[in-house]
Amino acid sequence: MARPAATHAAGVGPLYELELPDLAATHQLGGILAGALVVGEVLAVDGELGAGKTTLIRAIVAALGGDPAQVASPTFSLVNRYQARVPIVHMDAYRLGSGRDLAGLGFDEVSEEAIVLLEWPVRVREGLAGHVCWDALIEHHGLGRRARLQAPDGKRLQAAPVTWKVS
Repeated sequence: MARPAATHAAGVGPLYELELPDLAATHQLGGILAGALVVGEVLAVDGELGAGKTTLIRAIVAALGGDPAQVASPTFSLVNRYQARVPIVHMDAYRLGSGRDLAGLGFDEVSEEAIVLLEWPVRVREGLAGHVCWDALIEHHGLGRRARLQAPDGKRLQAAPVTWKVS
């Protein structure tokens, strides 16, 4: 089993810090997350432009049996749906102003019947209350990336050949 970096306040699961030195490591992380996520859960992925949010989502969709070539950031469409072994909804909150805007896109309904992969959640954080939510932050780090992943209460990641760093 992967070692968490720390456990935070009650109701929140372990915090993981992962080094992603290359694209293969990001794909491995996508596979790990695909194995952990279930219908009704949200993966909220934050990070600056070009950090790899959509790349991680593409890897998750592929690991769940979807077509990664269909994955594109829904910055303008706001919502994309992908066919896979389970329903996947990819949302982008970059152009939204609040959790109310997220609700207006049908977030509460789709989050009950699909895995929701949400980019730019910081803009709509209050709209995530009451949902089982994994939080990911992807940052540039040297020539690669670093991911910080907060699991929801009761959830953990399983061991995999990604470099796991504990801080």
